[in-house]
Amino acid sequence: MCDYSMHAIASRPGKVGETLVSTDFRGSCTRGFASAEETEVAVCLLPGTELVFEQNVRHHGRWFGSKQVPFNVAQFCKLNPENEHQHHDALTFPDGVTLLVNSLVKGQRARVLQLPVSATDIAARQGSRLQEQAQ
Repeated sequence: MCDYSMHAIASRPGKVGETLVSTDFRGSCTRGFASAEETEVAVCLLPGTELVFEQNVRHHGRWFGSKQVPFNVAQFCKLNPENEHQHHDALTFPDGVTLLVNSLVKGQRARVLQLPVSATDIAARQGSRLQEQAQ
């Protein structure tokens, strides 16, 4: 759920509605998300999680300074998970552009809009519907 280089950092799953901030973590070379209230704990997101940022997203380019994408909404994804020793956490924007979370400018705030639907969620919903129909 969190990038490979964050294995030694305290972490927890993200929750719908919470505010996250892009940050650096002590003891890691990886930038990631933390809760605005718990900045030392990494918030791990599942692929498909939807985020809305307070402003258009800023990221570091290849050289100095930062650039901005023309969107404040993004979907969390993983890039090249088969390669163990590279950053995987990324954001995909409505125009198809994908950026590594590690390239985000520190201090940007985002709210978790929606978590992805899992197979377990679907099975639980179908099971509750079947129980309702049987009654």
